[in-house]
Amino acid sequence: MKYYIIAGEASGDLHGANLMKALFKEDPNAEIRFWGGDLMTQTGGTLVKHYRDLAFMGFIEVVMNLKTILNNINFCKKDIESFKPDVIIFIDYPGFNMRIATWAKEKGIPTHYYISPQIWAWKENRIKAIKKDVDFMYVILPFEKDFYEKKHNFPVDFVGHPLIDAIQNRTIVNEADFRKEHQLDEKPIIALLPGSRKQEINTKLKIMVSVVEFFPEYQFVIAGAPSQDFEIYKPFLVNKNVHFISNKTYDLLSIAHAALVTSGTATLETALFKVPEVVCYKGSWISYQIAKRIITLKFISLVNLIMDKEVVKELIQGDLNTKNLKLELGKILEGESRANILKNYNILEQNLGGTGASEKTAALIVSRLKK
Repeated sequence: MKYYIIAGEASGDLHGANLMKALFKEDPNAEIRFWGGDLMTQTGGTLVKHYRDLAFMGFIEVVMNLKTILNNINFCKKDIESFKPDVIIFIDYPGFNMRIATWAKEKGIPTHYYISPQIWAWKENRIKAIKKDVDFMYVILPFEKDFYEKKHNFPVDFVGHPLIDAIQNRTIVNEADFRKEHQLDEKPIIALLPGSRKQEINTKLKIMVSVVEFFPEYQFVIAGAPSQDFEIYKPFLVNKNVHFISNKTYDLLSIAHAALVTSGTATLETALFKVPEVVCYKGSWISYQIAKRIITLKFISLVNLIMDKEVVKELIQGDLNTKNLKLELGKILEGESRANILKNYNILEQNLGGTGASEKTAALIVSRLKK
């Protein structure tokens, strides 16, 4: 069968790659065409567009790039018509994917959505479009099943979180070899995860590295995104205690003592590696003012949302400054605060539904297509 997959961000590339591996096992003759990234490309199939050409962050940024976005949507429709897939699989990225889903439904192409849009955070009225245009939804957060089925009478499949598989199936790094390869000394490591978009990196990394001078007994390592060039990170290598490693985030987290993390999937990845973290968020002033008026969630990090309480500290917008970051980082390096975070991380992992999310989803998709 022929599968068309659309993932528009780094996290979607990771989950898309694992889903593709599972689809190839379920359907050895699968033909897969996709929008994604390097990980999906390495798995097989044909890359149509890379997510680095798609990711626009914030309300103002989307408006400024609206022409590009609309051109991508039109190109995607033409590419799907040419490929004639048996199914389209959407992975998160709702602003783009829901537009394609509406069009695909009109064309009679089956629509499967893996990793729900976060409509429980904002734009809950998207449920109308989802019920109309999405044939099957596969959710990865435990509270999403109740949200869809009890609140909105829309049946979904809870398949567990694919990050558990991605982390468990990785190649285990030898810490001594890793430190030697990347010229790291024996000091404990504080990982800096500033995100994968240029805007995120420029905004948050400057504040992250501003605390380096207060922790000379630690070394700070910037986790570079595979989609970005070294030149973007170069200005933030402020002294010999700041290092840069590209495309090795999981290896880095596996040996890190603590982390400063941009809000998003990375907060959950860090938690699953059992690394105490401070969550950092800062957007453009206008985007933030709009967001805080339409998003009613108590928290911004997936860790706190899933646990429904503050497990990790969130420093948002004006609160993300050198003084606060120094204070909160100091709290998680040792002592009671660190112990409490690690205890809650264990509970968090139990709540995520175990292993096999990609395999469960692939099996459901293939079986439904055969019917």
